[in-house]
Amino acid sequence: MNTAIRVSGLTKTFGRFTAVDCVDMNIPKQTVYGFIGPNGSGKTTAIRMMCGLLQPTAGEIEVLGMKIPEQTEQIRRQVGYMTQKFSLYSDLSVRQNMQFMAKIMGVGRRERKKRMLDLLEKFKLSSFIDRRAGDLSGGQKRRLALATAVIHQPRLLLLDEPTSEVDPNTRRDFWDELFVMCEAGTTILVTTHLMDEAERCHNLAIINEGRKVADGSPAELKKVLGGRLLSVKGPDVRTIRKLLAESPEVLAITQIGISLRIILAEDVADGPAKLANSLAAIGDKKIETVTPSIEDVFVMMTRENGANHG
Repeated sequence: MNTAIRVSGLTKTFGRFTAVDCVDMNIPKQTVYGFIGPNGSGKTTAIRMMCGLLQPTAGEIEVLGMKIPEQTEQIRRQVGYMTQKFSLYSDLSVRQNMQFMAKIMGVGRRERKKRMLDLLEKFKLSSFIDRRAGDLSGGQKRRLALATAVIHQPRLLLLDEPTSEVDPNTRRDFWDELFVMCEAGTTILVTTHLMDEAERCHNLAIINEGRKVADGSPAELKKVLGGRLLSVKGPDVRTIRKLLAESPEVLAITQIGISLRIILAEDVADGPAKLANSLAAIGDKKIETVTPSIEDVFVMMTRENGANHG
């Protein structure tokens, strides 16, 4: 079996509010799988159900060949979970937090010290071993949280926005380590709102208003945009933007430097000609098709599907 996580019809409601709405996912083993969506779209709720911390309202969840909720206890010993907010004990030292987590995750007494020291060195925390966790910097807290999440050598690692509050260098080191773990056999599911991180993943799922609206590799998702992404340059960007905002063919407009990045609505034929017609009053303009990014795909998918379901 090559699937680490399989969910079918996954749904979670809180009263009349549906946080996760009939989501299907298949996450292959030994991959870094990204889970992206706007704030409040249901990512954290879905992850909490996948690791057995939250009971689904409906649907099926299978993790590492075992079912939730029937085999939740067996699953937990093989899963590492890093929450979005720092959830370790601020009054305990780095050493004490790691020892505690190793113990409750079933790491034998002989192995605890070795694993702890190895991880402290790997995540550059050795010199802070006796410092209170609450006194660490934001980046150091994130590294400690990851170290405790993997101290029992989980087969599956669930990370909820793991690089919030860290600088670019720490973020890059963090992601390098994720791929090292993945190559060693760990499957990683990571939520992020950073599009450059999403680009790094082997595969992505985009969730919006509790629904999965797209999935695939970054390259596959970019193909969805086809010729719908255009760049417009001209002498008066402000006027161009105002004119395009009134065009029914335009789904989204973003300014990048002295140019505008335009996403056209679905089924618009001959986009450059349509924009040229909308901008007939603007001289010395340049309109061209450009290569999409994951951010462009994200904007398109969440706006179109939000409009369809809102």
